[in-house]
Amino acid sequence: MTQSLAERLKAARQRQFVGRASEIGLLQAALTAEQWPFILLYVFGPGGVGKTALLNQYQHLCQTVGVSTLLLDGRNLEATSEAVLGALRFALNLEPLADVAQALAERGRQVLLFDTCENLASLDAWFRETFLPSLPENMLVIMAGRQPLEAAWRADPGWQALVRVVPLRNLHPEESRAFLTERGLPPDQLTPVLNFTHGHPLALSLVADVFQQRSGQQFQPEASPDIVKTLIERFVQKVPSPAHRAALEACSLVRVLTESLLATMLATLDAHELFEWLRGLSFIEAGPFGLFPHDLAREALAADVRWRNPDWYAELHRRARTDYVTRLQRSSGLAQQLVLFDLIFLHRDNAIMRPFFEWQASGTLAVEPFRPNEREAILAMVAQHEGEASAQLAALWLSRQPENALMFRDATGKLLGFMHLIALHAASPEERNSDPATQAAWRYLQQTVPLRPGEAATHFRFWMAHDTYQSVSAVQSLSTVIAVNHYLTTPGLAFHFLPCANPEFYAGVFAYADLARLPEADFEIGGRRYGVFGHDWRVTPPAAWLTLLAEREIMYGAPEAAPSPKPTASLIVLSETDFTEAVRGALQDYTQAGLLRANPLLRSRLILERVGHQADEAGRVAMLTALIKDTASTLLASPRDAKLYRALEATYFKPVGTQEQVAEALDLPFSTYRRHLKAGLTRLTELLWQKEIGGG
Repeated sequence: MTQSLAERLKAARQRQFVGRASEIGLLQAALTAEQWPFILLYVFGPGGVGKTALLNQYQHLCQTVGVSTLLLDGRNLEATSEAVLGALRFALNLEPLADVAQALAERGRQVLLFDTCENLASLDAWFRETFLPSLPENMLVIMAGRQPLEAAWRADPGWQALVRVVPLRNLHPEESRAFLTERGLPPDQLTPVLNFTHGHPLALSLVADVFQQRSGQQFQPEASPDIVKTLIERFVQKVPSPAHRAALEACSLVRVLTESLLATMLATLDAHELFEWLRGLSFIEAGPFGLFPHDLAREALAADVRWRNPDWYAELHRRARTDYVTRLQRSSGLAQQLVLFDLIFLHRDNAIMRPFFEWQASGTLAVEPFRPNEREAILAMVAQHEGEASAQLAALWLSRQPENALMFRDATGKLLGFMHLIALHAASPEERNSDPATQAAWRYLQQTVPLRPGEAATHFRFWMAHDTYQSVSAVQSLSTVIAVNHYLTTPGLAFHFLPCANPEFYAGVFAYADLARLPEADFEIGGRRYGVFGHDWRVTPPAAWLTLLAEREIMYGAPEAAPSPKPTASLIVLSETDFTEAVRGALQDYTQAGLLRANPLLRSRLILERVGHQADEAGRVAMLTALIKDTASTLLASPRDAKLYRALEATYFKPVGTQEQVAEALDLPFSTYRRHLKAGLTRLTELLWQKEIGGG
């Protein structure tokens, strides 16, 4: 049977619709209820987020259960009550003066949908006080617009019980991947596209369109000005003037925009009107520290100005940076921390810095001095991630330099991580020599760049998050801010050392930040080796360092100047059976990195969420071995499970030979050893599986 064009369009939309499970479920439950649980379902979100697509899906859902629908679009209506009623009469095939409510009451259960309601904003009171109350009880109304529901609805006790508000957000990563895959995007392009679009449906659709038209290309937002132009046109349908455009561009480049910062960036004394205009845009949000755009709006505007006018892009960066450095010099405490976040945020567009900083939650954490009553919690954290030998050294430094330990907490006061900066110049020779890390660092200083009287040297001896250790996280990002603050404000700082459990992972971004790799300062504790980076502040002092980073900030933001991106590792979702086999394979190959490169766990959520999809193979292998060992070491906390750990260690981590030889080394009957090993494998796999499915 031949399909009509309308039917073909409808089928294509159905195939390409993904996600929105909770929004669909809300209406589905209402359609199957004996009585409408609400009268008005209000959906809102910025332009292009998928409101129209959701309304189309709502229509399809209604039709599948036999409920008829009417759809009116505010783009095609004058903002008058007569125009709305006239459109309904036309859709219902009524006479010009017919009673709409009476006609609707005779049609059985029905859903009335309004799209683009921002164009009908002046009718808000009429909808609330006249039109909706006049509708029969068989009617459910769904409205979609860019702006949140007016406060008058929420203030009315009657409407409070009869309205459901749905703020429409971007698609989840899995939903976005499903959409792009359905549209035929190459697998190796999914990650860069998702990084740019943040799951925004319109952007995903536009990018997919471009790929279908230009096969074989690599996605770069700057190389697709047509995508960016379309996005900006959808977000900002009409910009009043060039000054308003400049205000938008300024807002897109900074973490948060205040009126005074806007005045500085645009070199104007009259920024108030522009600031108020920005505040009224549907994709601009207001936070406690200023305005900031929706993620996709930020990406689109920044990519456009960088492509269209790179000189102006660089000038906006320079003006913002100048403002931050000035404020940094006259602030302290939390205010200084936030300025540092602002300064670092300017680097987010370059290809090197971006994957290594968690830009959102970091600014919500608090930094506080060490509390002696949390000593055991800190030592347990170190033991969990670095082993008991390292925890003993942490105890040493907490007793000798407690004033240099910093705690990271969330809004509830929960301890999320810590950082301990050791003043090498203030430590005694005995203290420095008791720790292989500080001993190696001091030896490096003495042999290459000795300190002069009055100069200081710092070792960032311990830095970690409770759950994610040194992987990219809010705690790791805040550690970066603390480090930068230390560089810029410590009198007489001549040198600093920064150790990493996985130096290969951070090598690129540290080189960008002018931190040299110092193999001579590497150290080993408890069988684990740590790589060290450092910077000589006498060679490149803070002012020169900021200038250097400013040059790189712009240079690496340009796609033609950025280094070739590393191949990305695509995520694979293993079944529990496959995951178990992969863990066993990883244990068998634990001491042979070359064999581990083929293990599917390297592309699992377990690893990629910790090191990122951009991490190279060596970095992923290092994370896999460390994670297996650290997870297994948690068995030592229980006397009953400690014997299981010893069987795993002697068999895989520090193998002593055949299984018979292992049993002999452990002084166990072979059958007992085999039982311990089997139980240890099961327990370890269970713990790793929970991390895989739960993100722990």
